[in-house]
Amino acid sequence: MISDLIYYLLPVLLILIPAVLHLRSKKKTSEIHHAVLKEAQESGLTEPPSLHPVVDLSICMGSGACVRACPEKALGVIKGKGILINPSHCIGHGACAPACPVGAIKLVFGTAKRGMDIPQVDPDFETNIPGIFIAGELGGMGLIRNAIRQGVHAVKTITTRPHGTAELDLVIIGAGPAGIAASLAAKEAGLKYVTVEQEDSLGGTTYHYPRNKLVMTAPMKLPLIGEIKVREISKEELMEIWTGVLNQATPNIQFSERMEEITPIDHAFSVRTNKATYTTANVLLAIGRRGTPRKLGAKGEEQPKVVYRLIEAEQYQNKYVLVVGGGDSALEAALDIANEPGTHVTLSYRGKAFDRVKPKNRARLADAIADNRIEQLLESTVQQITSGKVILKHGDQLLERINDAVIVCAGGELPTPMLKKMGVQVDTRYGE
Repeated sequence: MISDLIYYLLPVLLILIPAVLHLRSKKKTSEIHHAVLKEAQESGLTEPPSLHPVVDLSICMGSGACVRACPEKALGVIKGKGILINPSHCIGHGACAPACPVGAIKLVFGTAKRGMDIPQVDPDFETNIPGIFIAGELGGMGLIRNAIRQGVHAVKTITTRPHGTAELDLVIIGAGPAGIAASLAAKEAGLKYVTVEQEDSLGGTTYHYPRNKLVMTAPMKLPLIGEIKVREISKEELMEIWTGVLNQATPNIQFSERMEEITPIDHAFSVRTNKATYTTANVLLAIGRRGTPRKLGAKGEEQPKVVYRLIEAEQYQNKYVLVVGGGDSALEAALDIANEPGTHVTLSYRGKAFDRVKPKNRARLADAIADNRIEQLLESTVQQITSGKVILKHGDQLLERINDAVIVCAGGELPTPMLKKMGVQVDTRYGE
């Protein structure tokens, strides 16, 4: 009898045991994803920066295909439904939407709480102003291969247009993926062009990503270079590729040159930078959405020792460093530098508290302050920067600190006002 019972129960057990294990695994995964979502909510990091997914929960079957497709780990499955658990990590790859087996995901700009300004462009990426083109992240598309495609397409359109008597056929603003691709296309087409980049390096927004961040998940094809057959490469690997492209194709890119104004003049445009003024028949804006780094407005800020990003913490060994800002980038910069031998780090922030930062960074900062590795000055502003010191206003006091370097992590001034001033039509999207 017992053997007969076992005979009948065995198939049932073979079905039930894997099912139970599967359910337990899904529950554990759900709990992990819920913890990630909770941390994002507590940190105030609930607004995605660009194009992002919205999941129709009435359709979603919780397959997890979107989670596996997302290289940024922005999506998760909670209680059997797909959820954007790490909104600030989403950079608009868009790989999640086609991965969903039931079509439950749509990609949108902005949210109900925060609108996103998107300039209007036609299928050739030309704005309502003839001769002004926009490609890449500024147009809302953060995916590198899309930015490359847009930059090339815009230049191909420009090559078919009459160029008049302007000094140049094209001025390209920005040397991120769209700007690099456009520069190569312009050189290949024999256009008279120049590309200006406000930073001292290629890469655009990618240049500011954290170390080892996965930035590309598909091959890309570049004019003059051909197809680059790589998948799932990090920021550092992509920067090496860009450097190789620069050395091989030698596009006309002027670094540390910031565009300041674009003015229409007699069927052409005058592009004024901090170094020169160009007359051009066409302008391609490939400047991304981070815009121009926000300045402090302090006396002496123009000195070379003042920078607006942290590249390598190692270069600040045995130095006195001031970090300015109240977001995660400022805290992480201060912490990274403080970990280097011989550093003296002061963190200045105008606010009363660090409100929108990750709990882990907040805890690490508290430890660093307790260990006297970082001096924290809340409700402080930089008044003056000299070659060997900084002066800060802290309450009613003026504080003087020895200083070798200043790193400003105060965000950027978005280009939307500039676009509107030029007359470019801009739509504000609220989750559309």
